[in-house]
Amino acid sequence: MPPPSSLVRPAGLAIIAMGVSGSGKSTLGALLARKLDCPFLEGDAFHDANAVAKMRAGLPLDDDDRWPWLDRIGAAMGEALTSGGQVVAACSALRRRYRERLREAVPVPVRFVLLDAGYDELLRRLTQRAGHYMPASLLDSQLATLERPSADEGVFTLDAAEPPEQLCEITQAWLTEPALAARA
Repeated sequence: MPPPSSLVRPAGLAIIAMGVSGSGKSTLGALLARKLDCPFLEGDAFHDANAVAKMRAGLPLDDDDRWPWLDRIGAAMGEALTSGGQVVAACSALRRRYRERLREAVPVPVRFVLLDAGYDELLRRLTQRAGHYMPASLLDSQLATLERPSADEGVFTLDAAEPPEQLCEITQAWLTEPALAARA
């Protein structure tokens, strides 16, 4: 793998690793940001205290909880772009209108990468994850909320069961040469 400085880097680009809790979006996002030598924003860090308390209590978030959260993520992505031209974020972006809201908030093209995994794998990951406020009991509500992207959204879908390094390489290929990633 070439060093980050030799990678083809489109100017002004935001990448969002998306999916339900436990899909690996934070892992992929952090890896990708390192490879692209750009900021990484963890979407979970933008939830307010009330939303975190609600999730800790096993209550799913609703749109009233999510709109301000999405706005904070979008604003932070915009701010991060002023210094480097690219940014990577991890954000569930479960509904089409959430993805549209993020696209509207970010002043450059936004590319979404959906990490898709089966129920059993997601549940296994959530039950083995320590120290996170999102309980495994909320997986069903996240899956019920997820609106799978339509073809017109241009969202790149990956099998989350693949090793994170491989997912990162495939995503990099898609970002620089979409036709290459289609063959992966």
